[in-house]
Amino acid sequence: MERDSIAEIGIDHSGRLYVVPSLKKFPYIYREAVQVHWDEQGEFLYSPVPKEWTYLQWFVHIVEAAKLQSCQLYLTVNTKWCDVPTLLKDQILAKQYD
Repeated sequence: MERDSIAEIGIDHSGRLYVVPSLKKFPYIYREAVQVHWDEQGEFLYSPVPKEWTYLQWFVHIVEAAKLQSCQLYLTVNTKWCDVPTLLKDQILAKQYD
């Protein structure tokens, strides 16, 4: 399985959680049929606007969807955080070590 660091995690203006891989592209993630999408222009994975799931659940789901495409995404000290509340950032960081 390939590995790629997460360059950025954020919540966009419409309320979607997005994850920017450092190198890997996921143009065929839609084939997994798991509601995770790839933005070609911005080159990031994103979730729908959360309704029943939390942002944390969507983050975990996005990482799991990447694994279905044979890529393990992981956080680094260089991961950029954009418009992510502190509590959510702490929860995501803690999840990495579960």
